[in-house]
Order: sequence, then structure tokens, then C-alpha cells
Amino acid sequence: MSWTESLIQLDYTIFKFIQSTGVSNFMDHFMLGMREAKLWIPFYAFMLYWIWKNAKSKMLVFILLTVASFGLADFSSASLFKPFFARERPCYEDDLEGVVRSLVGCGGKYGFPSSHASNHFALATFWYWAIYMIKGQRWYWLFLWAFLIGYAQIYVGKHYPIDILGGGLLGIFIGTAMAKLFEYWDNRKRRMANPDTVPLP
Repeated sequence: MSWTESLIQLDYTIFKFIQSTGVSNFMDHFMLGMREAKLWIPFYAFMLYWIWKNAKSKMLVFILLTVASFGLADFSSASLFKPFFARERPCYEDDLEGVVRSLVGCGGKYGFPSSHASNHFALATFWYWAIYMIKGQRWYWLFLWAFLIGYAQIYVGKHYPIDILGGGLLGIFIGTAMAKLFEYWDNRKRRMANPDTVPLP
């Protein structure tokens, strides 16, 4: 057995374990709720309030790069990588019939990488670094938030664990790139405001 076949087999094993362990009516509702974007509106409103309260002059760029993080993650995962890798979701796998607890519709045929994971890890990564640059605070819990949303995708039967891992890594890459843009913009703004003390490159 090759290492890729071993990896896929491990992926199936972990998926089956999650689908059969810790399952309950409460967890069903909790995980379904984790996937609902409308339930996170108060959280997004809090992020807007936080940036307005702590860095009003940077609010517009923060919002633009937040949207860019989400948009690039969603487009690249759904329109570029899923058709390229063409890995079918668990609910399309004949060998998993009777195993998958499909709590939501199957959706599109391909699942790697997970768009939910890429989108939310991109947001978590960008926000983490932006907040650190603004206030020096490390909001590690943002990654727990993204992880729980990704885990919920496995729990409801939409994705394999590797789909979440791939989406998470893609999101971290995109979020980091957007954070670097934010840092560049912020540094350039500071230099232009103080040309005598910090010369422009």
C-alpha cells in the first residue's frame, strides 16, 4: 500500500470514527448551528465594533481585507481546487453507504478542499494578525472558532478530515497574505505621516 493509499485509508477511518462517536441529539443541533452563517452575525458585528473602537482610521482597510480574505478563500477552494482534485464528498462514496449521517444535503459533488474551512481559517488568520498588529493581543480562540466550524463539516457528513485540513491550510495561507498586505499598508501610512523620522524606501 502506497503512502497516499494509507493516508486515504486513515482519512476514512477518522471520518467513520467521528460519524459514530459522541453522536447525540444535542450535538446534532450544535454542529448544525456551527454551520449557520446567520448565527454568527452578532460575532461579525462585534468585530466591526472592535475595529471601530480600537483603530477607526484602519477600519476601511480592515473591512476590505476581511472581504478579500473570505472572497479569495471561497473562490480558490470552490472554483479552482475542487474541480482540479475532483475528490467526491462522503455522501457520494458507495463504500460509505449506511455510514454517513448526512444531516444536510449532499451539495456539490466535490469536497476537497472544504470551502467552510478555507473561508473561516482565512478570516481567523487575518483577524489574528491584524489584531496583534493593532493592539498586541493574541486571540488564539479565533482558530478554535474556525476549527469547530470545520469539524462540524465532518460531523454532519459533508467532508472528510483531509478536506478540512486542506481547506484550513489554504485559509491560513490566504489570511497570512492579507495580513502582510495590512502590515505593508500600515507601515507605509506611518512612513508618509513621519517622512523625516522614517524615510520612505
